Formats: sequence, C-alpha cells, structure tokens
Amino acid sequence: MPVHTLPSTFLMLLAVWSVLVPSLSHPQPIPCQMIQRMALCNNGRLPHVPVGLPYNTDELQLNHNHIQTLLNNSLLHYSSLYTLSLAGNHLEKIEANAFGDSHPLQILNLAENKLHVGYQDTSHALLQLPQLRVLDLSQNELEDDMVFHLLQNLTSLQYLNLSRNLIQRLDESSFEGLPQLRELDLHSNMLFEIDGAFSGNPKLQRLNLAFNYLPCLIDFHMTQLVVLNASHNFIEWFVALQERNETFHLETLDLTDNKLLFFPFLPSQSRLRNIYLSHNSVRFYGGLVDNATGENWTTSVQFYNLNGNLSNVTAQLWDDSLFGDVSSVEILDLRDNQVEYFPQGFISQMQSLTRLQMHTNCLKTLNLTSAGFSSSLYALDVSNNRLSEVIAEKGALAALGNLTYLNMSLNSLRWLPSGLFSSVESLRSVDLSYNSMGICPSETRGEDKDSPSDCVVWRNMASLRQLYLRGCGIKGMPPSAFAGMRLTHLELSDNPGLRVETGFLQALTGTLQHLGLGKTDMQAVDFSPFHRLRYLNISRNSLTHLPKSLLNLDLRMLDASDNNLSTISPGHAASLAPKLRIVFLAGNPFNCCQMEWYRMFETTTTVNMVDHTEILCQDEAKITYRAGVLSILCGDSSRESVFWYLLLILFVFLLFVGIQTICVLTFRPLMLQKTVKKKSVKPTSY
Repeated sequence: MPVHTLPSTFLMLLAVWSVLVPSLSHPQPIPCQMIQRMALCNNGRLPHVPVGLPYNTDELQLNHNHIQTLLNNSLLHYSSLYTLSLAGNHLEKIEANAFGDSHPLQILNLAENKLHVGYQDTSHALLQLPQLRVLDLSQNELEDDMVFHLLQNLTSLQYLNLSRNLIQRLDESSFEGLPQLRELDLHSNMLFEIDGAFSGNPKLQRLNLAFNYLPCLIDFHMTQLVVLNASHNFIEWFVALQERNETFHLETLDLTDNKLLFFPFLPSQSRLRNIYLSHNSVRFYGGLVDNATGENWTTSVQFYNLNGNLSNVTAQLWDDSLFGDVSSVEILDLRDNQVEYFPQGFISQMQSLTRLQMHTNCLKTLNLTSAGFSSSLYALDVSNNRLSEVIAEKGALAALGNLTYLNMSLNSLRWLPSGLFSSVESLRSVDLSYNSMGICPSETRGEDKDSPSDCVVWRNMASLRQLYLRGCGIKGMPPSAFAGMRLTHLELSDNPGLRVETGFLQALTGTLQHLGLGKTDMQAVDFSPFHRLRYLNISRNSLTHLPKSLLNLDLRMLDASDNNLSTISPGHAASLAPKLRIVFLAGNPFNCCQMEWYRMFETTTTVNMVDHTEILCQDEAKITYRAGVLSILCGDSSRESVFWYLLLILFVFLLFVGIQTICVLTFRPLMLQKTVKKKSVKPTSY
C-alpha cells in the first residue's frame, strides 16, 4: 500500500466521527408537549419513561406507548409528580422501587395493560405510594387473588376502578385495607358473589356493580352508600336489612335489566330519590293471597348463601305494603315490567314523586283519584299498557296542578273522563296516539256530564304545546277544534279518511312548527300561512306533486315518502334544497328521465336524503332502477336522449362491419374457396 493513501483514509474516519459525535453527545428530542407543568407524551412509541423533562413536572401522560416494564427509580427524577397515566401500554409489571421511597404521587392510571403477569412486583411498588388517592386498574385481566395482593395497605385510596377484569368473587378481605375508599367501580367483571365485601369501607358512597352475574342482593346494610348501580345482572331479589334503625343515605338505586320478580324491599328509613327498575319482571302479588289454598303455600322466604349457610334475612311475600321508605322518591322507572295495578297506598307514599314511567306494563285501569298522586308530579307515562278505563274526579285532577307531560298512547281507551285535560292547567304535552278517541265537535259536549266521553275537547287549552293524536281513528275535525291554542307540535298521522283543510288549522298558523299529516288522505292544503313550520310529514298520501305553498316556508325536515310523485320540478327543488336539512322521498314512482331534482339535492351538502338508497325510478319501459344510476341514459327534457346517439353509433358500426365482409367475399373468392376446402374436405379411408 502506498504511504500517501493512509492520511486520506484517516481524514475520512475523522469526518465520520465529526458527524456522529455531536448526535451522540446530545439526546434525541423527547416526543412530549409541555403545558405549564403537565407533560403530554402520549402515542410516542416510548419504551421507557423519558428523562429530559423538567424536574418540577407534576403531571405525566404516557398513554399508548410501548412501556412493558416500569423500571426501578424510573420516576426518581420527578419528585414533584402528582399524576401519572400509563394507560394502554401493555404494561406487565412495575418493579418494586420504580417510585422510590414515599413518592408523593396521588393519581395513577394503569388501565388497559397486562398487570396480571407481574402483579406481585406491582403490589410492592404500590406500597411506596402513601399518598395515592386515585387508582385505575381497569382492563388488566385481574382475578380475585391478584386484586387482594395489589390493594394491600393502600390506606389513603379514595377512588378505585377495577372494571373489565376477571373478578368472580369478593369477600370481607377483598377491600379491608381501604378505610378511605369513597368510590368503587366493578362493572363488567364476572362477579357472582360479594359476601360482606364492603363491610370494611365505612366511607364508600358510590358503588358500580353493573354488567356482572349477581343473582341477588340481600341483607343490604350499607347505610353510608349514596349511589348503587347494579344494573344488567341476574338479580331476582333486592332485600335491605329492615331491622336497622339508622337512616340509609342511598339516593339512587339502579336495578335496570335484571330478573326482579318483586318490588325491592327497601330500607325502613332512607333518602331514596331515584329508583330505576326498567326491564325486569316486577309485579304485585297481593291479589293471589285470597286464592292460596295449597298445602305447600308459603308466605315468607329465607335466603341462603352459596356455602349453604342460612342468612338471617326473611322476606314476607304477597304483602303489597312492604316497600320501605319511599317518601323522598322523585323518579320511579318501572318500564317494561308486568305491573297490573298499583297497590293501595303505593303511590300516595311517594309525596315527592315528579316522574313516573310505566311504559310497557299490564295496567288495565288508571285511577287518578284513589292512586293519590301528589302535586309534585309533572311527568306521567302509562303508554303501551292495557288501559281501557281512566277514573278521575275533578278534585283529584285539580291536585295535579304541576303535571306537564302525559302519555297514554298505545292503549285500548275508548272513553275518558269529561274535562280530563282541561282540568289540568299546566299540561304542555299530551300523547293519545293509537287509542280510539275523537275530537268533540263542540266545546260543550260532555263537559258538564258525569259520564265519560268518547271524544276530547281541545279548545282553549292555552298551556298545551304538543299534541299527538296519531292513529286515533279520527274522521272528522271541527273547524274550531284548536281555537284558543298555541300548539307547536301537532301529530295527526295514521288517521285515514281525515280530510284536512287549512281552515281546521287556522288558529295555529302563528305557532305551529311540527305538523304530521301522514296517511290522512290529504289533498290540497295551503301551507303558506304557517310561516313558522319547520318539520312537515305528508307521507303515505296520494300526492302527485308537492304543494307549491311549501316554497314559501323555511322547512328543515320534509317527509314526502310513499306518495305518487313522478318528479319534483327543478324550480321547486332549487327553492327547497338550500333550506332542507332532512328529506324522505322513497316509495314514489319517479321518472328516471326527470331526475334533475335528485342531482340538485345530492350536490347540496346541507341536504341529507336519509333514504336515498331506497329511492327508485322507472324508465319508459317500466324497468325500475335506483335513482341517479341512469344519468347517462336520460338527458334534460330540452335535449334528445343519449340513447338515440348510442343507437346511431351501433348502427354505423354494424354497417361498417357488413361492408367490410362483402368486400372480402367479392375480391378474394379464391382465398375463400381454399379456406372452405381446407376446413370441409376430409380424406376418405378405403
């Protein structure tokens, strides 16, 4: 090797070294954003805790990185850290000295990790956090014994989230080391038993047990609890300990979507405000006592735990008066149950009741007089029951002075007490849909009679704003049916044979905003006086064109589906498109060659044709297509159809092929003969 080549090589190495040394001597930029003293390092693919952050950082967000192990002394550099979030890191363990001694950390989020792998090391690390108040261990595949180890001696913990794990059973030792615990979330586990699990948590106020497998909640004695969510389980019984003389602080009890057979056996002294019992099998059984003749008939039941030990809880059956203290209940939700009647005194005990939801039950009679509704009631929903009778005296109706919402739809009502609605002066919304109730032709009919009436007088109900009379079998409507009213919503759909005329609605021209006239056999209605109308349903009629009076309105929603519309004129479409937000037009026999309106609606970004995939059209041959598909086959009416141009091109092409074939046959006959002989003549074998 020549001597002069060595310096050049050495110089090249020096050049490489001069490039690498600066990059090695200075750390790479940290993918974090500092907002005051909070470091946001989320989604940065970090394998460990960054070390270049300010010493006084008090909140560190490291969610959705690649930290599998929180190493020893990882946070020693951040002695002021108050909040640490490591959610979604596939974290398997936290080493014992990751936080150092007596770290001031108070909020720790470890959700969506794999702490079931190294839970023992993690439990030792948590012991180094004497000030920890909030801990999130949700979705870590933790089992019963793992939870027990992780929570040892966390005496300062106030909020604990253990949701979406694999916990099956809890006992008195599960949370015994958490005397300051105030809120516990256990939803979406596999819990089937919680025997005495919360006896060591005297300050627990909010408990979430939703989406588990609990079969019952008996011997309920947690007087300090304020909110209990046990919805979406398999609970058949809820029995509070009746012997306790203390007042239960429970305000919200949610037992939605369970298997309840009886109304809950509530504490004898409580502050209950909200009871949610929808989607159960609750009913009252007092009527069965008189028919109890069997030898094996029992009037009480005793409860056993899973180990076969007899509990000291005994519930008396068939006694409708055993409801506990419901004097402070404001909301009672009994939707989708099997209630056939209200027991004597059941409603009258709820002196603070504001909302009663009884949708989808088995009520046959609604006695507004004997039920004893309080004056605080403002919403009553008894829709979709079996009501055939409503009983009410004028004195009882006067007590409902604050009732603003009444829903009696989907029943079998044919008669109602005279003056039922006019006697309740604060009513703002009434739904009588799908009952056989007409509109009285005069305001005096039935008003002064004690007998029920088969129609209702709506005139001069100044407080009413929303009236729903869908499917009531209304055939006639008096010209002054809504005089003296200020309705904003009027629903008259599903009343076939109802001839709607503008004069019938004249009193509502200045207030009406929502109008339903679907399936009413409406013909020509002048909507121009209704300058405040925003939502209009004229579906399922026999309209051949949209009323021109709609062009003067500032409509937001138009339902014109299932009519006989063949097209919408371009002028009408141009006027409606900038205003409409929602439109329904399916079920009309549109003409495929007159679809300019469709393209106009389609290109207007503010218009949502909800059923655009169901809008069909027919061509001249009565072949059905999806709207807009045949835009290349049909042009504007002022131009010739593109179809004829395609037909002309096809004719020219066939003519050209035919001429070329004749030329070949005429000028090259010898070639043709040879080709025929070659393909046709075959040798004969002798």
